[in-house]
Amino acid sequence: MNQFLLAHSADKPTSDLLDECTKQLGDIPPEATFGFLYLSDLLLEEAEYILNQLIERTGLTHWVGSSGMGLIATQQEYYDQKAIVLMIADFNESDFHILPNFTENTSALTGELLNWCNNNDFNVGLIHGDPENPGVQPLIHQLGQDIPGAFLVGGISSSHSRTVQFANKALHGGISGVLFSQQIPVLSNLSQGCTPIGPRHRVTDSEKNIVYMLDNKPALEILTNDTGEVIARDWEQASDYIFAGLVNKNSDTDDYTIRQLIGVDPDNKIIAIADYIQNNQEIIFCRRDGNSAHEDMQRMLLQLKSRLNTPIKGAVYISCLGRGREQFGSNSEEVRLIHSVLGDFPLVGFFANGEIHKNLLYGFTGVLTLFI
Repeated sequence: MNQFLLAHSADKPTSDLLDECTKQLGDIPPEATFGFLYLSDLLLEEAEYILNQLIERTGLTHWVGSSGMGLIATQQEYYDQKAIVLMIADFNESDFHILPNFTENTSALTGELLNWCNNNDFNVGLIHGDPENPGVQPLIHQLGQDIPGAFLVGGISSSHSRTVQFANKALHGGISGVLFSQQIPVLSNLSQGCTPIGPRHRVTDSEKNIVYMLDNKPALEILTNDTGEVIARDWEQASDYIFAGLVNKNSDTDDYTIRQLIGVDPDNKIIAIADYIQNNQEIIFCRRDGNSAHEDMQRMLLQLKSRLNTPIKGAVYISCLGRGREQFGSNSEEVRLIHSVLGDFPLVGFFANGEIHKNLLYGFTGVLTLFI
């Protein structure tokens, strides 16, 4: 297969969605082994039925994916409608391994799975998580530590109610997915969608998610210096576009996880952030708006383009629910930008409750993974 097979359909009864996808796929080549599946959250009640139908119609037993409040299919973004998006690949079966559903710890990383991991020097994992599991973030971190040479990408499922993840069957409650060996060439990068508005600052006094002091000065004083007095006049409004970037250790300022400012106390000059903070942790304040998102997306795509030396066979793009139509526009502009820079290729994905890249859980980001 020079390129993976792509199929997608929306706004029809479930049987018609399946028929349309089956028709688009055509004859499944014998070398096809693996399917990516993303499903509208409006189809959750039929998730298991849809998966079983795809197994029966394609003959493929290996499927990985997630539910989403919004789906991505090449240059199309689907919102607020029943939709199915799928992509079929021709990986050698020895070069991938399905991950089980980890709900409390990664103790299931034993036996055949552990042997497979140890036989590969580098493992890229595509994983999806259930947002109702409060331990999903430490689970991702633990899995990244336990798998030799792990590079985990993916996202947290999104839905108006419960969610579903796919890893050869419909799952709930944990993280699951697939590992790819180094024999499957992959390129991946992320777009933060934010622009730093000041230097790094070191947390010098904090408790849980409250920051008292930055650089041994009142936290709000530092934030005001970075943003300017005009923005500081209305912190409630500023919370829509001023964020805290928690700088990831041993990285430059391009690598930070965005967290919302959820409280400002002008009298005591303290701030509250939507994550636990530790002393000596570094923070960089950022601006988030449509222009910043577009510029950073362009940067990310050009970086990937500079690393490409073979055609793209297929790709998975997982973006934040706060991006897409919220930041780029209602005419699928975010995913259209991908193809305007990198050309035409099959692309699937969804809009997530959190995005995973390099074993870390991000927010307000887009993670693009290319199979080449």
